[in-house]
Amino acid sequence: MKRRTKVLRSAVRYHYSQHCLWLAGIGDDCKVVLQGEFMGKWELVMDDDEMESQSPYRLMDVILLPMLILKFIDTEQFQRQVLRDLKQLGLAHMVYPGAVHSRFEHSLGVYWLAGDAVQKLQAHQGLELGIDRFDIETVKLAGLLHDIGHGPFSHVFEREFLPRVMDEPKWSHEEMSVKMVDYIVDEHCIEIDSDSLKKVKEMILSSSEMALPKSTTKKQFLYDIVANGRNGIDVDKFDYIVRDCRACGLGCNFQFQRQIPFVLCGLKIQQLMETMRVMGDEICYRAKDWPYLQYLTSAYVWILCLDLTIHKLFATRADLHRTVYTHAKVKAIELMFVDALLKANSYLGLSSYVHDPAEYWKLDDTVIKTIETANDQELRESRDLLRRIRRRDLYQFCNEYAVPKDRLEFFKDITPQDIVCSQKASGVNLKEEDLAVCNVKINLTHGRRNPLERVKFFKDYDSEEMFSIADDRVSHLLPLCNEDMIVRVYSKKPELVEVISEAFENFQLKTYGLKTQVHETPEKKKRRRP
Repeated sequence: MKRRTKVLRSAVRYHYSQHCLWLAGIGDDCKVVLQGEFMGKWELVMDDDEMESQSPYRLMDVILLPMLILKFIDTEQFQRQVLRDLKQLGLAHMVYPGAVHSRFEHSLGVYWLAGDAVQKLQAHQGLELGIDRFDIETVKLAGLLHDIGHGPFSHVFEREFLPRVMDEPKWSHEEMSVKMVDYIVDEHCIEIDSDSLKKVKEMILSSSEMALPKSTTKKQFLYDIVANGRNGIDVDKFDYIVRDCRACGLGCNFQFQRQIPFVLCGLKIQQLMETMRVMGDEICYRAKDWPYLQYLTSAYVWILCLDLTIHKLFATRADLHRTVYTHAKVKAIELMFVDALLKANSYLGLSSYVHDPAEYWKLDDTVIKTIETANDQELRESRDLLRRIRRRDLYQFCNEYAVPKDRLEFFKDITPQDIVCSQKASGVNLKEEDLAVCNVKINLTHGRRNPLERVKFFKDYDSEEMFSIADDRVSHLLPLCNEDMIVRVYSKKPELVEVISEAFENFQLKTYGLKTQVHETPEKKKRRRP
């Protein structure tokens, strides 16, 4: 059985038969190739001219989806969560119009990257590590399902809305992903080995180091591929960093095919692609020029060392947070959206959905349309806020400041009450509901800790010793502080911008003894009279 298809100018589309599915080109242009079994092996049906016509912005080539994977994909729960109705970047598309990619694309990308990573390790150290088909399928399935527990508009629902309506311990999308996996398996009677299912769920939770299974004594490195709680280097970051940069029209300094041999950005640089090696049950990287490091003392040392490349991974992630995820306008829209959800929660009961996977999967980005088109009087205030967003009548940015480095350790989130209490006597009495405060935390990945300190290197493939490389042995230009905390204040009413800005300035003077704000309205200088 063979079938040819043309390039489809659309979102990701896929088709499958009773045999298997090939999906190609996750991007603006995508190619679907239905492939049958021929001469005992799989052959891709694609002409040379068809290959050339694929979008150069695709992140990866064809992806083979076995039947077990399709059983999870072809469920209403997975389709809801990652195909149609959950944008990867939440509300960022209202500032970056290209940021409309969904979690379906990201999940397929992580699925492919996870499988390729473990297969490369198997090719180089398969006998030594005992990597088998069971391990490969488990890691790939964890990559596919790692984000299935996300709520509407990405992290906004989890980090901004739920903490204000729930009194119980912190809720996380990782834990909900695990519940959703169990629910899908039970609801659709998917036959899967119990040990495999258990490991899939453990791998989803492994982004937290505390969640790593303590009883596991072998193949602990498998838990660092999808979500790495040890040092943050994982295929989840590899995919979303490049995908988000491309969607938002930003350059990407990090070329993650250097880490593992993925041809993802159309680049042929493979210098670092084969450096992964498992030592001491941990994925390590080869420091190719380590012998030269001890002799170099210049202010900026240019060396072909993985330490700099890995630092670019974390630095690019931080840049995305600064320029996209926490963009001042994006946060203003998110604050308004959260206020709309809070006002609608008592009527729609949105917060109750998070306790039951059977109900939670019905919650997606379409909640905004549900509120906008409803005629219920109870949703009037929410509708008004959403109408303001549509008409670009946003909360007004007043000012922001970066918390001094020596205050980061003891910093507590600033609240509207803190700003209101700092208001001096004036003709206007501010209320907490007149303003919104956004506490933005941007770091490399492990809070204030340097994630590079937890990355292990080895000298060469004959060496059995692994070690860390201090930043000052690589470059003196690497940052000494690995976290920024920025406090932003917004006015919900345009006429209160000046009053709130003054109160915010007073708060800074009272707290730090100086104004640390970034923006300041310049005073109009007096002209010299003739």
